[in-house]
Amino acid sequence: MLIFAAETSCDETSICLMENKEIIKHTIFSQEIHGKFGGVIPELASRSHLQILQKITHDIFSDITFNPKNIDIFTATCGPGLAGCLLVGSTFVKSLAIGYKKPFVPMNHLEGHLLSTSFNNTIDYPQIVMLLTGGHTQIYFMNNETSVELIGESVDDALGEAFDKVAKLIGLPYPGGAELEKKAKLGDENFFKLPKPMTKEKSLNFSFSGIKTHISLMVKKNKINNEFIYNLSASFQKNICDILNLKLSLAIENMKQKGINIQSVSIVGGVANNKYIKKKLEDNAKKNKIKIFFPIKEMISDNAAMIAWACNKNYNKNKENLYFDINPRLEIAKKLI
Repeated sequence: MLIFAAETSCDETSICLMENKEIIKHTIFSQEIHGKFGGVIPELASRSHLQILQKITHDIFSDITFNPKNIDIFTATCGPGLAGCLLVGSTFVKSLAIGYKKPFVPMNHLEGHLLSTSFNNTIDYPQIVMLLTGGHTQIYFMNNETSVELIGESVDDALGEAFDKVAKLIGLPYPGGAELEKKAKLGDENFFKLPKPMTKEKSLNFSFSGIKTHISLMVKKNKINNEFIYNLSASFQKNICDILNLKLSLAIENMKQKGINIQSVSIVGGVANNKYIKKKLEDNAKKNKIKIFFPIKEMISDNAAMIAWACNKNYNKNKENLYFDINPRLEIAKKLI
């Protein structure tokens, strides 16, 4: 099955050609225009998607040795995400499907992330999946590869958003997550004691806005020099890892109390690029004697390869729907097939 996929839920414009389990072509274009504004501007993102999609699709179609008419399925992210961005991407791919007289399959962005580790691993179920992105921080329980249940999520900011906001407070450029990770390597992670919201209760939900507010007050009271930036970056990053590990351990324990022995953990989404966080979560999984999986590099951030793979993995004819409307708040179905 040859699949053409597009991902345009936020500010990454990505398309992928995948045949069975082989990535034939994959392009991810990160829109740099948002850097000078310190965050994603939805209207600019939508316009950029429209321009970039046409160019990269033309480039890929010009570079392949087969006729695009051989594509079996066209698929695109239809939610969740920014409405304008979703509309541009899905409309573009629907028009290709119509032009080539092929089916269109609407895909869930979250489903793409959740299934991304199954591309390069044989997953041991039941498993816990931690989704850590700029738009979502969620914990899922997957009893098998088609059964999924949301068991925890952020009640305010997503983790990636919190990284970007804290980075902005201390004068780092957007996107701030990677910049903050670099500065953290030069600091003392135990220098500042930061709050850990929602960790004293037995909830699997997260809250990050209070940490941002606390740091905002610290910034106003302290001299912002390199030493402050390094130590705060390191302390913030460690604080986040402490919270994630507390929630992960609690999720595993909660399942054990229900008679469910978790066999593995998957860490998915853009924040999984953070090597410090990855190492700390790996240590926790080893402590709990369970396997931990991460996606291949191409499938960590927002990308079309994970959308193509999710479509490939869970496709059935009933999912074909040219008239599916975008849904910026689309949720995961409990049954993926």
